[in-house]
Amino acid sequence: MKKMVIFGLGETAELAYEYFTHDPNYSDYEVVAFTADAKYIEEAELCGLPIVPTEEVADKNPPQDHMAFAAAGSGKLNRVRETLYNKAKELGYTCVSYISSRAFVWHNAKIGENCFIMEDNTIQPFTEVGNNVVMWSGNHLGHRSKIEDHCFITSHVVISGYCTIGAYSFIGVNATF
Repeated sequence: MKKMVIFGLGETAELAYEYFTHDPNYSDYEVVAFTADAKYIEEAELCGLPIVPTEEVADKNPPQDHMAFAAAGSGKLNRVRETLYNKAKELGYTCVSYISSRAFVWHNAKIGENCFIMEDNTIQPFTEVGNNVVMWSGNHLGHRSKIEDHCFITSHVVISGYCTIGAYSFIGVNATF
């Protein structure tokens, strides 16, 4: 089993736990803890797992033995998620991407680390998805398009071929490019 720590405590962290725990493509992953800065911790557990202060996480869950996933929404134009991602990297963790078993991803698409690609996404040939990108459910990424780092694509967005979505972009429901 590949042990994993989720950075974050909000709704996206709980959803990440659900997807990593119950998607058959990730049956060899085990979420073992959540982490956040001590000042944000109000409970001892989340989803029945310990919440470890970020200040202690590398000692209790060493990066050489654990993967990480930075889970946050689009707050402050994706800067909150970027901060969690950078913290995990600074501590030495390798960040895992979640790609739903119910997403269609063409074999030559390139997907960065710490991406959260949910069900019913279509990712066509020669596309690129940067690091730390969220693609909620039901999107279409057309051939030879690129999504740069730290973006949040909500549901049912259509990005046609040859488009570039700039870093830190937030794209709302049903948008078309």
